[in-house]
Amino acid sequence: MFSRLMARLARNPSRIKFCTYPGNTVPTLASSTMSSNMRYILVSGGVISGIGKGVIASSIGTILKSCGLKVTSIKIDPYLNIDAGTFSPYEHGEVFVLDDGGEVDLDLGNYERFLDVKLTRDNNITTGKIYQSVISKERKGDYLGKTVQVVPHVTDAIQEWVQRVAKIPVDGKDEEPQVCVIELGGTIGDIEGMPFVEAFRQFQFRVKRENFCCVHVSLVPQPGSTGEQKTKPTQNSVRELRGLGLSPDLVVARSQNPIGQGVKEKISMFCHVSPDQVICIHDCSSIYRVPVMLEEQNVIRFFAERLNLPIPTVNGGKLLRKWRDLSDRFDHLRKEVSIALVGKYTQLEDAYASVLKALKHASLACNHKLTLRYIEAAHLEEESMHSDPVRYHEAWSQLCSSDGVLVPGGFGVRGVEGKIRAAEWARKNKRPYLGVCLGMQVAVIEYARNILGIKDAHSTEFDPKTANPLVIDMPEHNPGNMGGTMRLGQRRTIFKTEDSVLRKLYGKPDYVEERHRHRYEVNPEYVDQLQKKGLHFVGQDVEGERMEIVELEDHPYYVGVQYHPEFLSRPMRPSPPYQGLLLASCGKLQSYISRGCRYSPRETSFYSDTSSEEDDLPSFQSPPRNNSQSSGAE
Repeated sequence: MFSRLMARLARNPSRIKFCTYPGNTVPTLASSTMSSNMRYILVSGGVISGIGKGVIASSIGTILKSCGLKVTSIKIDPYLNIDAGTFSPYEHGEVFVLDDGGEVDLDLGNYERFLDVKLTRDNNITTGKIYQSVISKERKGDYLGKTVQVVPHVTDAIQEWVQRVAKIPVDGKDEEPQVCVIELGGTIGDIEGMPFVEAFRQFQFRVKRENFCCVHVSLVPQPGSTGEQKTKPTQNSVRELRGLGLSPDLVVARSQNPIGQGVKEKISMFCHVSPDQVICIHDCSSIYRVPVMLEEQNVIRFFAERLNLPIPTVNGGKLLRKWRDLSDRFDHLRKEVSIALVGKYTQLEDAYASVLKALKHASLACNHKLTLRYIEAAHLEEESMHSDPVRYHEAWSQLCSSDGVLVPGGFGVRGVEGKIRAAEWARKNKRPYLGVCLGMQVAVIEYARNILGIKDAHSTEFDPKTANPLVIDMPEHNPGNMGGTMRLGQRRTIFKTEDSVLRKLYGKPDYVEERHRHRYEVNPEYVDQLQKKGLHFVGQDVEGERMEIVELEDHPYYVGVQYHPEFLSRPMRPSPPYQGLLLASCGKLQSYISRGCRYSPRETSFYSDTSSEEDDLPSFQSPPRNNSQSSGAE
């Protein structure tokens, strides 16, 4: 057989190529099959949930993308829900919305922000989706009368789903990804995650070992009583993972403080990996530094060798240098800007994860450190003054001392009157205000009550029998079914006037496309009355029937948007509505607009070089979005 192989190579010597590896050069047989194979990186977690698997998975994708690879991501959630649409924010944090209307786990927001890609609803796999697919096939008779079981039918469905979704282009270039990073939610050992672990045990042989890599993220606690970093939880977690048939190629040790070499070698000894395969990620100032920390520990080099990746350089590219500079910039901010977030889910930061990220992106663009003040909307209401005067006065003190006000989206009547009062205060005191979704609706209700004199103006969501419904439910709304009945996904908003602050911030396009998630909208019957009094609806939907953007005249920045711009914010391309709020709160909005929506030369130089296609994070200016007169791509 060897002689036949040599004879073939003699007839076609071009099939021999030399691949450079660290320290040596070895000849390898070039194979079109090998070069086109999808590589899969599974990220699992141990000891506790919420350990940072999403950030680790996103960071791995980022450093691989910086090497010129096309990367996609999949998040697996072992719960029985079909999607995240009906979750309370206190269960799993915010519901992230995709272009196709998919309501998914917030980790997909991390993937999109880090990788600057646009995923689909199928990139979020749940146990509910898998079982729904299997049962549907069973009802159609696709299993030909066989007994349907977890193994092999459910595990096969998981593997087939992963392989199908991994091929979907996510960068807008219609090219299949080369690497798929898969995050397995939950913790190894959870009973609901067992079918997925078994599926990937089989999957590593299905796609071949050389195309599959397992990364295990585990906690290294440091009890305050001893101050010693303990490796036993990680040892037990890795032992359980190996007992289930998956052996980690990398162990990512998460800790509060940097891990010493001795602890690293102990993890290596008891977890069956070399010391170089133990990656230490301690708590740092911002998540922007995590890709840099991975690169500094030669993770790119490891993946290049382990998965035989076609990487021209193991040092990363311009994109990774941007991340390094971004994290350094974040660490050296000196000026502060304070924003009051008036909401109803303020006890859990993850309930407003994308909002927080969008604010941080915008504040970084303004060269200011963000101080975010979470204010429970109910504490601003008059009733609270009598029931809990201490919290009432604390809430109003925080609001009045903030540089800007943000009222994000939400559902339910609790805290609505407090949000209306916050919008009124910002309007009267000319404090920068941004209302998102419900935040826009309460601004309209407040204006109708106090300027138009319609004292009983309200929303049918909170008062179905109101005589003056300023906000009404949409025809799509099905009150009998909560899941997937909202106006969801990417929709087009047409600008109706040239003289719009938000239009200038977007780059003066004719229209923008942003993501929506709402059941209620401004009643068009009241639009003319509101506009005559100075509240202008400068953006509407394609049919001109739904109000999308509202701006108040003679105010530094008083803007409401029906869509959720935070879902498309990126670290180096902040969302224009949030950017406007932060610029106005810093006192820079007018100078920014007067310069043609550009930062000063000192601020812009940091992000100015975007000539290379390798740099997938564009400059720090707000590019035109879907501008029919512009040739620039987002």
